[in-house]
Amino acid sequence: MATEKSDLDVFTVLADTGGRGPQTSRSAALDETIVAISDLERVPSFGTEGWWYRWSFAWAPVLLDRTEGRSASALHRQATVTADEAASILVKHDRLDGWLNFAYRALKNDRDGRSLERRLDAAESVPWLLDVIFTLEGRVRPYHKYLPWELRQHPLTLWRAEELLALLTATLDGDPSAIRATFQRVETSCAAFDSQVAIPVLTPVIESWGDELQILRD
Repeated sequence: MATEKSDLDVFTVLADTGGRGPQTSRSAALDETIVAISDLERVPSFGTEGWWYRWSFAWAPVLLDRTEGRSASALHRQATVTADEAASILVKHDRLDGWLNFAYRALKNDRDGRSLERRLDAAESVPWLLDVIFTLEGRVRPYHKYLPWELRQHPLTLWRAEELLALLTATLDGDPSAIRATFQRVETSCAAFDSQVAIPVLTPVIESWGDELQILRD
């Protein structure tokens, strides 16, 4: 993904930074951030200021580790989503229900002959959908720029890269068949997630839509 205009982001991890917090120096070629290992081990939750930065650690190589593995472990934790986090993201923060809402609205607009409105709701559903897909995989959603790269270089277990990219492209165009096909896959993935936890949390969200789901299944 590097280009001639790309710079490097380097983290220098210290045992302690004197309580000053992360400090970053920037240049045209290099951005260096000095961070305490304790700060790196602190995992921001979904919706907080630090959440969106977690993906930047996903595939970052550890060039030198003098922390006896703590740095590598912290990077892995930043980039992964636990089952408890997944339930919080998808249910408490409404990412699953929010995606269903936009998908439903897009299909209602299609039914009613509102093509622009269909495309707008379909397009707005995509960020919510990506949160759902990656959360169900136990991974933090990548930045848009890196989405195709991640899907191809670090494949998801439930979605083939080209298949998902094609569905996303069609959804952005407001294609009703793509929205319905995606719903089927997401519903199956949610059922699989629920089968691994003591109390189902995702299927009830879907089932709460009742008869309204028919438009997603037609």
